[in-house]
Amino acid sequence: MVGHCAPAPVDTLHLNYEDSGQFGHYFSYCFDPLARPATGARATALWAAGRYARIPLANGVLQGGYRQDRLWLRVAVVNTLPQRTHFVWSLYQFVDSATLYIQPEGQGPLRAAGGASSRVVAADRPFPARAVCLPFWLDAHARAVLYLRVENHTGAWCLPTDMSTTEGFLRFETTYFAYKHWAWLLGLYMGSALFNLVFYALLRDRIHLWYAAYVVCITWFLLMEDSVDALLLPQSVYGLSWQLGQFSLLLLALAAELRILAGFVRLRRGWPRLHTLGQWLSAVGAGYALAYPALYALAWRSGHAATALAMLNTGRLVLLWALLLGGAALLAMVLAQGRASQRRLATLYASTYAFLLFGAAELLLDYSGLVYVHLVEPNSLAWSLALELLSLSVLLTWRFRQAQRRNGTLRQSRFREREAAGLHLITAQEAEREALARELHDALAPGLTALHLAWQGRQVRHALAEAAPVLAETHQQTEALLRQLRHDVRALSQVLLPAGPGEQPPLPEALNLLVETLSLADAGPRVSSYCDPAAADVPIPVQLAAYRIVAELLHNALRHAHARHVNLEVRRLPASLRLSVEDDGRGFDPQAPPPQRGGLGLRGVQARAGYLRGAVLVSSRPGQGTVVTVELPI
Repeated sequence: MVGHCAPAPVDTLHLNYEDSGQFGHYFSYCFDPLARPATGARATALWAAGRYARIPLANGVLQGGYRQDRLWLRVAVVNTLPQRTHFVWSLYQFVDSATLYIQPEGQGPLRAAGGASSRVVAADRPFPARAVCLPFWLDAHARAVLYLRVENHTGAWCLPTDMSTTEGFLRFETTYFAYKHWAWLLGLYMGSALFNLVFYALLRDRIHLWYAAYVVCITWFLLMEDSVDALLLPQSVYGLSWQLGQFSLLLLALAAELRILAGFVRLRRGWPRLHTLGQWLSAVGAGYALAYPALYALAWRSGHAATALAMLNTGRLVLLWALLLGGAALLAMVLAQGRASQRRLATLYASTYAFLLFGAAELLLDYSGLVYVHLVEPNSLAWSLALELLSLSVLLTWRFRQAQRRNGTLRQSRFREREAAGLHLITAQEAEREALARELHDALAPGLTALHLAWQGRQVRHALAEAAPVLAETHQQTEALLRQLRHDVRALSQVLLPAGPGEQPPLPEALNLLVETLSLADAGPRVSSYCDPAAADVPIPVQLAAYRIVAELLHNALRHAHARHVNLEVRRLPASLRLSVEDDGRGFDPQAPPPQRGGLGLRGVQARAGYLRGAVLVSSRPGQGTVVTVELPI
């Protein structure tokens, strides 16, 4: 890699195969306004004017804070190797452009050695690599002064840089994914996002969608932070992501995190105004991030691009801190003044939010130039996210189980409510049927009987004997009509009530009486029946439902099927009561639209059976009769 021979001149970086120690303090830097000329002559003039300063960190990380200026980097180097060697100067953060200038032996005009940009994927760069690499050749023991011009319009200057031989750089890159732990971290991030998409499919709880969006956005941000996206993404997606901007993705992630926080601690219930404030803050952050590409284009085309870009990027930075610290403030308020249940939830969530707060705050402070902390590879935010996802997955799994229990309790409560409402409805129906049956039995039936007897009395017969033959024929027709009407009223009364008012005979007895009543008609099909005596032992509500269903099915067969024979069968099974009504009538098509496949009677049978969680099977074809089978669970 890079090294220096000891003792080494203070201002010269000795290049060889091995990395022999700290080398960053050999680099000097200078910021220059974008409006100034971007030429090699400008770079040497700034050096001559004493404008360059040493990079304060020995590991070669330049922290310039947030500023909209052009950066010049300078280093004097010597090739300590005994042969002409190919070296690369590498930048490990996104830059809009970088151009390398060489001054052989530190004398004469600068010569442009090439340029590169992070705007294109790694495969399309002059030196195809994850980092932005500027290659150059040095003869054996040759000296040179190198200047690097860098432009970064995002205005966040935390730029790691180093030099190495091409072989050394490629050797480092081959172990990069393992050394920086990206191989398993990326799997953890994506697995966590998929994990919550599964939870959303099961629960339809939006918190899991926000969680998946949060993981995707912050993972994408971390990939851009380490330039991994240049290796993994196609140019179309890569270009769109950098139009949106790295810090815009972090802003979207924090906006989603605030939504997760509000949903987890149930902020809407106890703190509606605070919940609305959090929603607005999240929406403003997400809106600013999504509008950033358009705002950037306007700022760049304006007459004062540097000032406009500075204002645009400062606004994004303010929103980043507002969302990050706003989430912590919301948790603190709930912990201090919330209800006991909300404080418990806030305590649980604070244990996982602390990871994000630490990692994101450290990264933002690094970019500000105030501090530089680099404890782990790839960075603290990546590990903070990993720990946060593990703990948050545990919390959301617990929340998932809580939601399952609540949903189960709610389903049971709704079922009991539906059951009580259904029982109340059936009770009301039975009372109404009993009242109607009583009216038919006590009022209409005696009147019809008296009228029929009077129409057959001695005086009527005597009058008919002396009347014209046509009156005798009319008398016969009227008597038949009265007899049929008496039968219909009696059958209807029997269908409405199995026995007299206030009585409840067992199901076999009630069905036998019903079949006998229906068989009294002068013309009509023959009805045969069998009812298992064990049916008398099933619960009374099931017996009543079975009686109503059989009465409706027999009524359909007698009135609509034009059958010659109807067979009724009731059998008690171990776990159900099976009812079967078969006729040899005209049949119908069960798949036809409702008017052709049966009227209100059959739909009423299906509704009553469905209430009891029973099943109705209809087998019929036009001209081939109908079989209706109903199973009612006991």
